[in-house]
Amino acid sequence: METDAALTAQAVVAKTEESVELKSGEFSISEVQGDLFSCPANQALAHCISADCRMGAGIAKMFKATFSGTQELLNQAKKVGEVAVLERNGRFIYYLVTKERAFHKPTYPDLENSLRAMKQHCESHGVTAVSMPRIGCGLDKLQWDKVKWMMEKVFRGSGIKFTVYYL
Repeated sequence: METDAALTAQAVVAKTEESVELKSGEFSISEVQGDLFSCPANQALAHCISADCRMGAGIAKMFKATFSGTQELLNQAKKVGEVAVLERNGRFIYYLVTKERAFHKPTYPDLENSLRAMKQHCESHGVTAVSMPRIGCGLDKLQWDKVKWMMEKVFRGSGIKFTVYYL
């Protein structure tokens, strides 16, 4: 015969397992200190660029050096609030177009529109995991708490898991 404590412990375990099961397909954002380019090769990558695809500074410069494809991006002729996409080694690289020119600064509404465009592409192509920097918060000077809140609003219910890398 089991004691009340044993039954309670079993109920807690069952409840915990149920909670984990329910959360497995939910949207999430995890933040980790480290090198973005060390993320798992099966995850998509994302970052912000200007419509002119200059990518001459910050992490954008590293994306340009790592994945090239500037002409491919320019050929897509994406406007501010859209997303350009490259496919490299079986994964998608998302270029959120958040400003017209490299020396401009993005706005929160333009970033939100780009995030919505990325979400649509992710959902239509079965992308469930994306790694990225704190988008718009380096040289572009947006505030991470506002950007994170925006991501939560846009991706809630999508099942997409984000890993955000910072140094």
